[in-house]
Amino acid sequence: SQFIGAEAPFNSLDGLAEWAAGKGYKAVQIPCNHPHIFDVEKAAESQTYCDDLTGMLAEHGLVVSELTSHIFGQLMAVHPAYDAMCDSFAPSALHGDPQARGEWARQQLLLAVKASARLGLSELGTFSGSLAWPYLFPFPQRPAGLIEAAFDELARRWLPVLNACDEQGINLC
Repeated sequence: SQFIGAEAPFNSLDGLAEWAAGKGYKAVQIPCNHPHIFDVEKAAESQTYCDDLTGMLAEHGLVVSELTSHIFGQLMAVHPAYDAMCDSFAPSALHGDPQARGEWARQQLLLAVKASARLGLSELGTFSGSLAWPYLFPFPQRPAGLIEAAFDELARRWLPVLNACDEQGINLC
């Protein structure tokens, strides 16, 4: 994601691959939140799409190290204090609706799990969300049980994704 931009070679996966290979890289990490670079839904459903992608990378002497789903993971569990800031990571139709945005993010993560499996990957990078971030600094003092409640909620939201990873042999990183 750090290199993706509007100008060539940073505006296509093929351009990025050529640039990375020229810099001596042997692998690329592909973010799932840039559909013009990588279509996670298509990758989850089409082995041909995945084979074409890995073939194009191989022509540059590269492989996929892992997919990343950091934005989707962040949107799985947004603390209300960060709501407005995180809306920009989701489709505009979901802005102002944290529950719908979280469900969309969960679906995108599940697509990333399937896409990882189709690409033969065993790792998938992500974030867990920001439910507990405002409470990690001890002033003002937080009420007893608040952090435990945040982790209980994370477990409720994440277990379906983690179970899907286990079923597909994916280590979520």
